[in-house]
Amino acid sequence: MKGRELLIHLCKACNNEKSAAKLHSQIFKTGFYHDSFLTTKLTSLYSKFSTIEEAQKVFDEMPQRTVYLWNSILRAYSKQSQWNETWILFKNMISDEKGEKNEPDNYTLSIVLKACAGLQLLEQGKMLHGFLRKNENIGLDLFVGSALVEFYSKCGKLDDALKVFKEFEKPDVVLWTSMVSGYEQNGCFEKAVAFFSRMVVEEGVDPDRVTLVSLVSACAKLINPKLGRSVHGFVIRRGFENELSLVNAILNMYAKTGFVKVAENFFRRIEGKDVVTWSSMIGCYCHNGAAVEALRLFNEMITKGCQPNAVTVVSVLQACAVACDIDEGRRIHELATRRRFDLEVSVSTALIDMYMKCLSPDEAVNVFRKMPGKDVVSWVALLSGYAQNGMAYKSIGIFRDMLSSGIQPDAVSMVKILASSSELGILRQAVCLHGYITRSGFDGNSFIGASLIELYSKCGNLDYAIKVFRGIIDKDVVLWSAMIAGYGVHGHGGESLKLFEEMVKSSTARPNNVTFLSILSACSHAGLLLEGIEIFHMMVNDYGLHPGSEHYSIFVDLLGRTGELDEAMEIINRMPIPVEPHVWGALLAACRTHHNVEIGELAAKNLLCLDSNHAGYYILLSNIYAVDGKWGNVAQIRTLIKEKGLKKMFGQSMVEIGNEVHSFVADDKLHPECEKIYKLLGQLEVIMRLQLDHTYGISGARSNFMIT
Repeated sequence: MKGRELLIHLCKACNNEKSAAKLHSQIFKTGFYHDSFLTTKLTSLYSKFSTIEEAQKVFDEMPQRTVYLWNSILRAYSKQSQWNETWILFKNMISDEKGEKNEPDNYTLSIVLKACAGLQLLEQGKMLHGFLRKNENIGLDLFVGSALVEFYSKCGKLDDALKVFKEFEKPDVVLWTSMVSGYEQNGCFEKAVAFFSRMVVEEGVDPDRVTLVSLVSACAKLINPKLGRSVHGFVIRRGFENELSLVNAILNMYAKTGFVKVAENFFRRIEGKDVVTWSSMIGCYCHNGAAVEALRLFNEMITKGCQPNAVTVVSVLQACAVACDIDEGRRIHELATRRRFDLEVSVSTALIDMYMKCLSPDEAVNVFRKMPGKDVVSWVALLSGYAQNGMAYKSIGIFRDMLSSGIQPDAVSMVKILASSSELGILRQAVCLHGYITRSGFDGNSFIGASLIELYSKCGNLDYAIKVFRGIIDKDVVLWSAMIAGYGVHGHGGESLKLFEEMVKSSTARPNNVTFLSILSACSHAGLLLEGIEIFHMMVNDYGLHPGSEHYSIFVDLLGRTGELDEAMEIINRMPIPVEPHVWGALLAACRTHHNVEIGELAAKNLLCLDSNHAGYYILLSNIYAVDGKWGNVAQIRTLIKEKGLKKMFGQSMVEIGNEVHSFVADDKLHPECEKIYKLLGQLEVIMRLQLDHTYGISGARSNFMIT
């Protein structure tokens, strides 16, 4: 066997970095180092088994570079999604003086189109498309056609993608799949399903695994379980039931459509589960509120020797946050640190969110400070976390720091910033944020508009909220619901009902569960019992919506505020869904208002079975007993609170002075000027007592008046 033929044979035998290095040495020793075919093979082997830097070294040392060598190094960067480097290399290629022929071929252009898609270089991609049309040596084959369809789809130009598709008389499965995937990735899920149907039924093209993964993903996002199960049946009939990537997509579909039991049974039947399978099932539990099951499955995964990846860690941290299990969260934090997952922004952000939701902001801040790179999501996780922990006054400072660091918020993060600010209720701050939103071009976003309406409502300025609402021309259900809620917060139940009627009669928006939550809450605040009952029946009978626990909670609150405690109890007994703590809590609060010990005890018994660590519920029951003079029962409850170590959440007040927000709680000793504040309070107390004596001549006022 001749030297060159032997080296070609060795190329085929290479299967690791060590064998590639030996081949490199042999090529060098035998004098074939400038052989373009062998060098191209060596570049590919290094990119596959070693590092891209080693492949680049081989490429750089070549005096003559063929189109095949260029394609080899371009593909190496493309496979690692290093789109910027791929694009720069391509520009170097077409201006290279070392090349035998600088003109790219079909394979080159398909790689570079992927880079254009990744970098969103629409104009440059269009230029490549034009080059393809004009160059006689390069035909528009199916391979390049698929790359063009993918490029236009990823740039959001589906009409252009469809034009390319229609240029082919007989598109193959890859081209069909590119169109199905394009529709799915751009949120056109119905079109993705319709295109797939046309592909299989009308054109008789057999789908492959990739096509079916895109189809299943579209079904998941449509939240259409019937369609999803039909697709699952199709997958089984076509013999793809053992394709793990497709099986994982089906599992994810059942998770997104809320079929947890079906997903669980399907998961248990899957053979050869990989980390994606485990992560999908953990994510399914987490997505559907089954945090305990998610944590249990994660531990089972570890026990069975399957190592988690960053996606798994994010899901299980979300479960810890839902379950408020900080001990498990800390354990997973240690695991993430050992595996260096904490260097990934998504994992660090999940850690911040978990610590904040487990009421440990100091640990969240510690994670944030150690992050090597921070994106808008991590900044907003910190900002929102402060608001969740009763420290919303710190959120705006974080927002300023975020802008100073060069990070610009997107629409989603802007909604969270507005929500954090609404906890403060400071009008000047709201106006400043509104100005920022207008300057940043966010004022056309309905979710941001709804958040602004909520913010102004909570700042006590209903006129500004109305102005925002009326200023938006295309109002969707989110905006209508926010404005209805705004009227409700201010006790204008009648205005809420008028606006609801306007929405139903003169807009295309259809009320949803949130809308009915808003209008029921407005009726409850205004004591509009009959109207609230009518709205509740309308929700069920006219719109076919299923009331959730929050709807029942507000309905019970409405009946309770008007003294209809027996009716409220009957509603709870007839609930078709499990009764959650806040429903019993609404009834217990009503029993305190109307001094009904009997129903109050029943509500408390059920409530404390569901949530035995909420100090507020014990205090409510204690107050009911106190009003009824049952001091022995009061003493028992107070003792129980102490034994359990429960503490009532303090009320918090904030005041803005200059550019600084000052926060206070009852019996606050942490403010730097607390001594001066208490001294002034003492002086005011003396003045008020003297005024009471002078006005009413009641000396006993001294013994009854008390600052708390």
